[in-house]
Amino acid sequence: MFEKYDVIVVGAGHAGSEAAAAAANLGSKVLLITMNMNAMAQMSCNPAMGGIAKGQIVREIDAMGGYSGLVTDRSMIQFRMLNKSKGPAMWSPRAQSDRMLFSIEWRKMLEQTRNLDFWQDTVVELLVKGDVVVGVKTDMGIEIQSKTVILTNGTFLNGKIYIGTKQFPGGRMGDRASYGLSDQIKALGFETLRLKTGTPVRVDGRTIDFSKMEEQKGDEVPGQFSFLEDTTLKRQRSCWITYTSPVVHDTLKLGFKDSPMFNGRIEGVGPRYCPSIEDKIERFSDKNRHQLFIEPEGWNTVEYYVNGFSSSLPDYIQFKALREIPGFENAKIFRPGYAIEYDYFSPTQLNYSLETKRIKNLFFAGQINGTTGYEEAAGQGLMAGINAHLKVSGKSPFVLSRSDAYIGVLIDDLITKGVDEPYRMFTSRAEHRILLRQDNADTRLTGRAYRLGLASEERYQKVQAKLIKVESLKKFLFETSIKPTEINKFLEQENTPGLNQQVKMASVLLRPQVTLQLLEKAHNGLRELIKKQGISKEEIESAEIQVKYEGYIQKEQEIAIKLSKFDDIKLNPDFDYDRLKSISFEAREKLSKIRPKTIGQASRISGVSPSDINVLLVFLGR
Repeated sequence: MFEKYDVIVVGAGHAGSEAAAAAANLGSKVLLITMNMNAMAQMSCNPAMGGIAKGQIVREIDAMGGYSGLVTDRSMIQFRMLNKSKGPAMWSPRAQSDRMLFSIEWRKMLEQTRNLDFWQDTVVELLVKGDVVVGVKTDMGIEIQSKTVILTNGTFLNGKIYIGTKQFPGGRMGDRASYGLSDQIKALGFETLRLKTGTPVRVDGRTIDFSKMEEQKGDEVPGQFSFLEDTTLKRQRSCWITYTSPVVHDTLKLGFKDSPMFNGRIEGVGPRYCPSIEDKIERFSDKNRHQLFIEPEGWNTVEYYVNGFSSSLPDYIQFKALREIPGFENAKIFRPGYAIEYDYFSPTQLNYSLETKRIKNLFFAGQINGTTGYEEAAGQGLMAGINAHLKVSGKSPFVLSRSDAYIGVLIDDLITKGVDEPYRMFTSRAEHRILLRQDNADTRLTGRAYRLGLASEERYQKVQAKLIKVESLKKFLFETSIKPTEINKFLEQENTPGLNQQVKMASVLLRPQVTLQLLEKAHNGLRELIKKQGISKEEIESAEIQVKYEGYIQKEQEIAIKLSKFDDIKLNPDFDYDRLKSISFEAREKLSKIRPKTIGQASRISGVSPSDINVLLVFLGR
């Protein structure tokens, strides 16, 4: 019935969908197994993609030929570029999506992908010979052979849902949990732990009084995620902002005694950066209100997502408290919020390729590694799909460093530091974030993906054309002078001093008040160059950032090169760290557990000090 596959992907969430697409597009014969074909890449929580640092990850996935950016653009109902008041390293694209359309577009793209087959079933067991995975067994009793297996089970492994005192098994509301597989993996010697996450009530928009809320519109000129397709959002749906109050908090507190989080029925650790409303009330007791974002679920539905009101309190308490929030006085809900607890496996048990150290040809990606968020899962899925294909092909793993991509930061953090709470990406986690901007993901990564065979010729040529235009624009700015008579009236309008003599345009652009758009208005030659070469808004923005921040970018590149030298110093994976009595006991314990590949990775392990690294360098004769 089934042929032998190169790659089997278990789970069709964001990680699994990207993994299957990547491996298939590289040429592997792939089988994607999912419990529900109608829920591919389903947005189980909020109907949005991107955000702080997460938007950079989506751009990186797109730059390498992944699907998340394209699907987001095709299902988008609102676009905002966050943090525009800050420096470009902080700018982060975010989109509200039509939840149902997002899943439909994902399925459509996967079904149009060559080399990709589908099977609706539940995987209950891995087929393992010695220390090598050779396939899977399903709930139907079918054994399917494969050269590699990628597990992307999300929150489904031994998943349990909590609403007040009620608890029942489930991977998410309406979907059953997955049993058997997690127990087998634990029996194989993997460290298995529990985490929890949650989601808020969904509200009937026909019963919301938006006049009592603040409207939050999308950007006047909406952007997009994909570098490949040019899509313009013709219309947008607004989000809305409202607030809790002391009355709301007091009502919620009535249910604390039945809260699974407070009475200890949930063992797993919850996300610190996306806490439930009851957790926020407890942790931030000095705050008398908390902001809530009311997000539409799509173009053609009245369902709304109450971002910031995640809860596992009894349903009647959630409902009572909701109706005390401005705008929700007469609200009706589609379903209550709930918490879900699930198994994950410590990611320190993985190599950089996301292949497990214990079982060869077995890869983990997504929430199974302790992360939270669609974007983090999708980035891992893309890398696991690439590396499973490379493993089958007998080629070396494809690894992104911390100075290459946010995806590189994500994976290095996971396998080097591990997680004790759901991991979420932030710009602050990336020490080279001025290099890892959302605007340059294509110039950073498309060339590498093209050489792998993942990014298309069309995508590669588009990046090359962009590079030529940006460099041409920069050259013009550095070589061409502008006269006081041309620019001073524009400078006065921006409350910045005029020029006394003509200077190069690049030096004027260094002023915080001056933009390339302003220079374009003032200088005919610049305006003609942009028009003649067809330089786009995005290319203008990229050139402006590179000119304004040239010194910072150059300095960061030098630091990245210096630090990368430590990543070139290899460590023997079988080295006995207990022999080095001159390093701390904690360092010996952590090094023995994680088995870093390089000195660079060892230096990033929590508990390993600079002096411990110096001892290692001395031992290696460095």
